Amino acid sequence: MIEQIHWLGHDAFKITASTLIYIDPYQIKAGQRPADIILITHKHADHCSPGDIDKIQHTSTVVVGPADSLTRIAGVKRAIKVGETLRIGEVEITAVPAYNINKPYHTKGAGWVGYLIKVDGVTLYHAGDTDYIPEMKQLHPDIALLPVGGTYTMTAEEAAQAALVLRPKAAIPMHYGTVVGKLADADRFRQLLKEKVNVVIKTKE
Repeated sequence: MIEQIHWLGHDAFKITASTLIYIDPYQIKAGQRPADIILITHKHADHCSPGDIDKIQHTSTVVVGPADSLTRIAGVKRAIKVGETLRIGEVEITAVPAYNINKPYHTKGAGWVGYLIKVDGVTLYHAGDTDYIPEMKQLHPDIALLPVGGTYTMTAEEAAQAALVLRPKAAIPMHYGTVVGKLADADRFRQLLKEKVNVVIKTKE
């Protein structure tokens, strides 16, 4: 599954599984394949970008996100709350908490989310914009997509702590290189987890 996960920069991913899934498309290149499902973690403009959604949306695309993230989005929409699970075709999508503990940008009360995505027998975890939070101890993904850029999310050090609790087969760093964070943060994340968790740093597509 690792080779089917394409990092589009920042928190944006394209999952080329049997169902084509995009997560938080932002500043993506034109000409991408239209999505079957688009997942939005929260309403901030670098995660919920109507212009980028337009690039990959067709009449049957289902856009999933917290209700306040869907107000500016047209087409087929499914609102989701923390703790809820949706099944769209063969894909199971569960919204999990994503929030800051020691900073004000993403409050727990906002109800913004990360996702557990079960597709083709693999469970992916896209953490959204979050700190290292206690709820992560309950998650057991095969692959974890974790923010490492600091400021608005976990630092590389905090993300490494999260990865040690999650114990995925592979972890992919995100939330660096565009709005905040540098490649050095992703490298630091990998070094901290050397011989503990397999870290795959994706090249932006």
